[in-house]
Amino acid sequence: MSITKHNWTKDEIIAIYNKPMMDLLYEAASIHREHHDPNVVQVSTLLSIKTGGCPEDCGYCPQAARYHTEIEGNDLMSVSQVKAQALRAKSSGSSRVCMGAAWRNVKDGPEFDQVLEMVRTINKLDMEVCCTLGMITENQAHRLAEAGLYAYNHNLDTSEEYYKEVISTRGFEDRLQTIENVRKTNVTVCSGGIIGMGESIEDRAGMLVALSTLNPQPESVPINALVAVEGTPMEEEKPVEIWEMIRMVATTRIIMPETQVRLSAGRMNMSREGQAMCFFAGANSIFAGDKLLTTPNPDVNEDMKMFEMLGLNPQKPFTKVSQPQTVEAQDSQFAPLGEKPKWSRPGHTIERNLEASGKEK
Repeated sequence: MSITKHNWTKDEIIAIYNKPMMDLLYEAASIHREHHDPNVVQVSTLLSIKTGGCPEDCGYCPQAARYHTEIEGNDLMSVSQVKAQALRAKSSGSSRVCMGAAWRNVKDGPEFDQVLEMVRTINKLDMEVCCTLGMITENQAHRLAEAGLYAYNHNLDTSEEYYKEVISTRGFEDRLQTIENVRKTNVTVCSGGIIGMGESIEDRAGMLVALSTLNPQPESVPINALVAVEGTPMEEEKPVEIWEMIRMVATTRIIMPETQVRLSAGRMNMSREGQAMCFFAGANSIFAGDKLLTTPNPDVNEDMKMFEMLGLNPQKPFTKVSQPQTVEAQDSQFAPLGEKPKWSRPGHTIERNLEASGKEK
């Protein structure tokens, strides 16, 4: 049984990433089989509960208010709407619902209270609940945990060095602080990143250093391939080659053996054969459903056909971590504090982000 290592260096990770493909795949598949059932894949459904209007300037994101994309914004969904979507996801084989809101950070008030009720509702359906709501304080993390949250997603996106070429409205350290706040609860951590944003292999390794040196390592690491959306600063980036995705998945599996590695955005550009190679290399989670927040995703029926062809089975909920208990709002021990944390605003200039924000539709 391999031992989880928490002091990986960038040079070590680059050496793994650049191994001959057959050696890389053999090592990754062997480690995967030590820690996971190779024929089981966790299936999540990603639901945008509040779309568009985000004040951030993330260069990859069509939900940023400053960019001129075709995204139609919507206000926060109702609890009943979310419950209906969760039941639909459950019937199609998903064990987890991940709710995303286009917020910079969570603010105490009626909307957050509504999200907490969504978490309670889905947990009572015996499904894992994940949220990605932007930056959160320790108290807010405790309130989510009480409601029955299973996982909190907060991606690092890329290396700390390249991060400055992607986002100027919040700092890399804020992302790490949010993960630290989540770790003070029983909520699991989901954190990964995006490849294909113009970064180098060194940057991909740098992101994996940041993730793998967390102790404990994230329970889930999504690996996204950039979906270049017209109107965003990264609209001209070329699609990631499937071999890059396979290498990234395999490297992630080797350095984070117990983590669930998720094939996330970009699967529309991957063949079944390419996805099968990713599963062999150690990916054991996907997002299902026809849309990932705002970008296209393979139809769930197509995914189930692929699973059948490959002999894969959807993972049952609460296989890795037991189901959290739900505390009702009136019994909560954590009251809203009305906090106004001073999350950073680095304020440097990213030319392509400025150019994109100045363009007309």
